[in-house]
Amino acid sequence: MMIRFYNGKTLLFDGGAHLSGDEVWTDGGRIVYVGPTREDKPLFEREIDLGGDLLLPGFKNAHTHTAMVFLRSLADDMPLNAWLSEQVWPNEAKLDAEAVYDLTRLGILEYLSSGVTASFDMYVKNDAYAQANIDSGFRTVICSGLNNFDADPENIEREYLKFNALHPLISYRLGIHAEYTTSLERMEYAVSLAEKYEEPSFTHLCETRAEVEGCLERYGLTPPQLLDRLGFFRYGGGGFHCCHMSEEDVALFAEKKLWAITNPASNLKLASGVAPVEKMRRAGVPLAIGTDGAGSNNALDMFREMYLVSALQKAATSDASACPAESVLEMACVGGAKAMGLPDCAGIAPGMRADLVVLDLQRPNMQPENNVVKNIVYAGSKENVRLTMVEGRILYEEGEFFVGESAERIYDKANAFMKKIRG
Repeated sequence: MMIRFYNGKTLLFDGGAHLSGDEVWTDGGRIVYVGPTREDKPLFEREIDLGGDLLLPGFKNAHTHTAMVFLRSLADDMPLNAWLSEQVWPNEAKLDAEAVYDLTRLGILEYLSSGVTASFDMYVKNDAYAQANIDSGFRTVICSGLNNFDADPENIEREYLKFNALHPLISYRLGIHAEYTTSLERMEYAVSLAEKYEEPSFTHLCETRAEVEGCLERYGLTPPQLLDRLGFFRYGGGGFHCCHMSEEDVALFAEKKLWAITNPASNLKLASGVAPVEKMRRAGVPLAIGTDGAGSNNALDMFREMYLVSALQKAATSDASACPAESVLEMACVGGAKAMGLPDCAGIAPGMRADLVVLDLQRPNMQPENNVVKNIVYAGSKENVRLTMVEGRILYEEGEFFVGESAERIYDKANAFMKKIRG
């Protein structure tokens, strides 16, 4: 299906974020033309008049646990340990494959309505999770969460081979849940897989002070230093959260070009800390943004994350110029794609995947149009998302979802599951 977007603004990332008046054509899952209006136009199945609105590459949620939407507002205002032991772990034990499928479908609706076109997910029941994404038409990268509770650690290799060959919308990256949940033996096994397949590795990293202090007690090294010594990062990768990074950790990430994926809303709500994003940015650490799960956020909203990334760094550094909007928007659109191994989803150019979003600029929060790019980060919200396209398919437009099942039916299934587990 060929679709034409015209009469609007296009956000391009080529040495920075800037706007053009180019129109964009898609054919199937690819972008096939970006440029001025041409007389020799092909026959399109649909032509979308943007009416001055903005076309941009979709946001990439570079760290999340999608099916955790079932914990939204169920486990709030609790200390971290109580949150985990009294709510998260007991309720997660009740998840079956059907629930993960239905809850993932719910999470995808939230992604689409907030302009997210791909997710980097670490959770459970990956067969059901992958099928939910395929059936919805949504793109996802599954990350291995190897830890001490896995009955069969070698399943990670089987999943790596299976999911990387399953479907164009599904891919899989290697990793462990975290240093503090994974034995040295299992970490070494994860390293052996990274070396065997010459693949990057990812993990929850330096999320809390207690995590860092525990690793120092066990090994005399911070988590990044330990994993690097083991060879975990030999082929790249990175960490989710990265709140409590030492100077040496930041230097290590900069030297090896490891991805630091920040999750400000979750880290604030769980009182975990504020990642030194500006320090890492200035050091040359590649950066991306994620929401974490709805159990600790509670929203899957990249607009809120972008605002917090910038505002928190301004406050933390006492420098209002820290983390400028252009850099933050690039983290959300381009950085996430590259961190997830989706370089062909990182921008708008011929040959790129047709993962696109239209933002409505004809809303009060987008006027006047003094600086559209800065306005997205500092004033933008989900209300501005007019359309979300993944792999050339429009999955959300003007408040309606096109994912193969009605939103109401998906909501009913999620609520039925919650009624069941709460008795």
